[in-house]
Amino acid sequence: MGSQSNGSSAKPYKFLIYGKTGWIGGLLGKLCQSQGIQYSYGSGRLELRDTLIADINAINPTHVFNAAGVTGRPNVDWCESHKVETIRANVVGTLTLADVCREKGLILINYATGCIFEYDSNHPLGSGKGFKEEDSPNFVGSFYSKTKAMVEELLKNYENVCTLRVRMPISSDLTNPRNFITKITRYEKVVDIPNSMTVLDELLPISIEMAKRNLTGIYNFTNPGCISHNQILEMYREYINPKFTWKNFNLEEQAKVIVAPRSNNELDTTKLKTEFPELLSIKDSLIKYVFEPNRKTPVAA
Repeated sequence: MGSQSNGSSAKPYKFLIYGKTGWIGGLLGKLCQSQGIQYSYGSGRLELRDTLIADINAINPTHVFNAAGVTGRPNVDWCESHKVETIRANVVGTLTLADVCREKGLILINYATGCIFEYDSNHPLGSGKGFKEEDSPNFVGSFYSKTKAMVEELLKNYENVCTLRVRMPISSDLTNPRNFITKITRYEKVVDIPNSMTVLDELLPISIEMAKRNLTGIYNFTNPGCISHNQILEMYREYINPKFTWKNFNLEEQAKVIVAPRSNNELDTTKLKTEFPELLSIKDSLIKYVFEPNRKTPVAA
């Protein structure tokens, strides 16, 4: 499992990816293709150990990526009424895959969530003080987040796992209904709270590099800094649709139209930024990877 270097005769990378039908899983396959990395999608079910062993024996990967799991359709409220299914995928499945990978001597890159924290007295909104990798989750408002916090805690015992805390993922594909920007442009009303977010166009290639470097442990996998709903929608209006309008409402009003509360937080990205100094701040990343490539408004003279 040693790292590859230029001119070496090291075994070429071969990635086994779970989550073929998911958003991140699909993007990972495209990235591997563009980078000339051999990859296969797993056909086994995460909670069925024998099917995972069969995948690994057939494919003989150098690294395994887990982008599978349940977030709920159309949103995490689904998990509140499908608790056993959520546990099966997010807890049993993820742990089984981590355990099989450890048995096989393989690193598992696990796309997890940072929606396991909420602003508190030690990390107040607007303070710039983010939650660190070693902090214990303090948000259990949704069953989805509860299962993700459970599994993160257990995965700390697996030295072969790299846990990436993704938050409010965004991509340059503004037609994708999973895209945070697409979501909030379609909502009747939005809250306006600064949050840490993940620009997939910048961060997914970094996750591939993390696998190549054989990094393990927990990483806050977001762009540095915070951005609010209104700031994103202002950028959307500036770059995409000058006539776009939206309405805000507060958390109390939001609570009336959702089943489970939502996580709002800032994550500290010092650890990731130290490993990847080129990582852009959330605003700069949005401009470079999302808004400039999609620009529909004329560039100001």
